[in-house]
Amino acid sequence: MTVAQREEWRRPGPTTEQRRNDLWIGLGMTGLALVSLTLARSTGAFLLGPPPSGPEQLFWTVAVTLPLIWRRRWPAATLLIVAVAFIAAQARSAPETQFSSWALFGALYTVGAWGQNHQLARRLRIGVIATMFAWLGIYYAVTIDHIPHDAFADAVGPVPPVLAAMVTGVLVNVLVFGFAYFFGETAWVAARREHELRTQAEDLRRSQAESRERAVLGERVRIARELHDVVAHHVSVMGVQASACRRVFDRDPNKARTALTAIEQSARTAVDELRRMLGVLRTSAGADAEPPVAGGVERISELVERARAAGLTTTLGVYGDPVALPESVSQAAYRVTQEAVTNTLKHAGADLLDVRVRYLAREVEVDVTDDGRAGGWTNAVGLGLIGMRERVTAHDGDLEAGPRAGGGWRVRARFPLAVSTDPPVGAQRRTSEGQQLAAGAERSA
Repeated sequence: MTVAQREEWRRPGPTTEQRRNDLWIGLGMTGLALVSLTLARSTGAFLLGPPPSGPEQLFWTVAVTLPLIWRRRWPAATLLIVAVAFIAAQARSAPETQFSSWALFGALYTVGAWGQNHQLARRLRIGVIATMFAWLGIYYAVTIDHIPHDAFADAVGPVPPVLAAMVTGVLVNVLVFGFAYFFGETAWVAARREHELRTQAEDLRRSQAESRERAVLGERVRIARELHDVVAHHVSVMGVQASACRRVFDRDPNKARTALTAIEQSARTAVDELRRMLGVLRTSAGADAEPPVAGGVERISELVERARAAGLTTTLGVYGDPVALPESVSQAAYRVTQEAVTNTLKHAGADLLDVRVRYLAREVEVDVTDDGRAGGWTNAVGLGLIGMRERVTAHDGDLEAGPRAGGGWRVRARFPLAVSTDPPVGAQRRTSEGQQLAAGAERSA
């Protein structure tokens, strides 16, 4: 906030609970003031002179203290009422002065702390304080001639007793009014700073949300580009195989049938990849995303080797019978493993890294664990995990990422595999043979 904005800031009004507390505080102050009035009358300590009638004493006592029940709802009006009633009560020599003084202190403080217009509150407090000192001067001027000659019979100090009494009264009032002004100003500044902190925290949360959204969009663009490459590859293969089938259809029906089978398999795979790509592109994104980097499960061993070269003790395990994965699934599994290994190297402070690839009946799973600090990933659980989750979600998979019970961190991603589109390794070799056949047919033509 600038200086002008700070001065223009308006503190929110009191809550229902705070207004209820003010009611009890005002009633409690009034009750204590009435008890003080009773004690003053009982002792006959009428310091301001002969008091007025009993009902008038009750009236002035209540008039000074009871308005505190509205002190935070209408702070300026409360201060004006209390100040006028305070001066009037002293002018009428009302004997209750202790709690009346505290009521004036509370009203001054509240205007500084809760005044909606801080400039007006400052001028109002200065005006009331100046009026109080003016009243004190008038009171001294009026009463100085009525002081009994023997009032200071026991005075022994070097300062004239009348002057000493006046200076004492001024110093006490300076302290009372000064503290009321200072504490009120401090409370207002503290409330304004709390508001600034809340505003900054909200801006930070909004900025973080926007950063996460940008990361999601960027990751979706990278995934979509990878899937685009995969689909384009399959469509190109289908074109070559269709051309080969057309050329050998009459001469060699068996080779034509093999080419058609390869076309069918490529078409199914391409449709499945295209479906995933359209799912990823459900949200638009900018065109400045990073270009994709080719990689599949066959390159996970390279990640493990790089981690070993960086000083980690690494293990790599492959479980189950490997199958030919759709290229987008293979790339997604590689990218998840890459992000997990990178975060282990950067943030975990680990010594051991264990990477496992499991080929299950209907899914493929990558599992990365380390023995580092669980809190070491605190800075990595933002954009990195967002990218992992987007990749896994694009393939209808599941992602688990978090600290392990025995220490360290674990990332496990499962990608479902459709039975109809998951040929064994041999089937992929047959597809390659079909491509070779197509290439041969092209050359013979």
